[in-house]
Amino acid sequence: MPSKIEWTEESWNPVTGCTPISEGCVHCYARRMATRLRGRAGYPAQEPFRVTKHRDKLQQPRRWRRPRRVFVCSMGDLFHPEVDFSSIRDIYETAREHPRHTYIFLTKRPHRMHQFTEYMLRKTDLTEIWGSNMWIGVTAENHERARERVPVLLSISARVRFVSIEPMLGPVRLRHLDVEKYHSEWCHIDALTGAHTDMGRPCESVPKLDWVICGGETGPGARPMSPEWAQELLWDCVTAHVPFFFKRHGSYNERAQGEAYVSDSANTGRLLKGLEWNQYPNS
Repeated sequence: MPSKIEWTEESWNPVTGCTPISEGCVHCYARRMATRLRGRAGYPAQEPFRVTKHRDKLQQPRRWRRPRRVFVCSMGDLFHPEVDFSSIRDIYETAREHPRHTYIFLTKRPHRMHQFTEYMLRKTDLTEIWGSNMWIGVTAENHERARERVPVLLSISARVRFVSIEPMLGPVRLRHLDVEKYHSEWCHIDALTGAHTDMGRPCESVPKLDWVICGGETGPGARPMSPEWAQELLWDCVTAHVPFFFKRHGSYNERAQGEAYVSDSANTGRLLKGLEWNQYPNS
């Protein structure tokens, strides 16, 4: 169905449902929507947000004649442990059979995405799993989650890798990711340029991010996003020449006109530093 999410055009939900995994899940929009739809549109009357497969949705992309950007499983996490690899493969094969669309895969569970990639390399004769029309990304709502998830994402071979920092619950510095590697030894990753320092020594560059999405939390109970966090992230992306997409400041900020850190109306809506940022990766 057509999506209201600013960075995509269509939502495709052959799997719905999820379980909380981190701070960003507290006010999950998908859970709220599934609860409103309980007993309808394929959402179970009991536990409407439990992980559910929808085989009747599997071939939806075949019917879309106009090429479009498609958010895969906007109402769940395709790489949830309760979704078996054979089911993920069915969804993947549908995407591969209809390459006129661009498919956007977003997860909070990159380890499972990595495992699925290895599974496909073993089970098929494919040498490239994630082609130019399949963008893969992780959600990282704060710096700790970025440190945890982004390096795993970068270890997966793909044409386009991205991070969605939404809801942004704290500052995230993608150019400064310190990752524990060898029993208290650390490596430093600049996820926007690929620069890599291992235990204090420069080493070969690693893959880098191709796109960054950012946005504040929306809906009931929305938590604040300081405009300074988003501006710092924007600056990091601009200086590293990485496409940046800003969704909006979030419900809290839009209600908080006059609070100390919200200085004027430029801190609400979709404007950041006085401009809309609607950049996309070059796939």
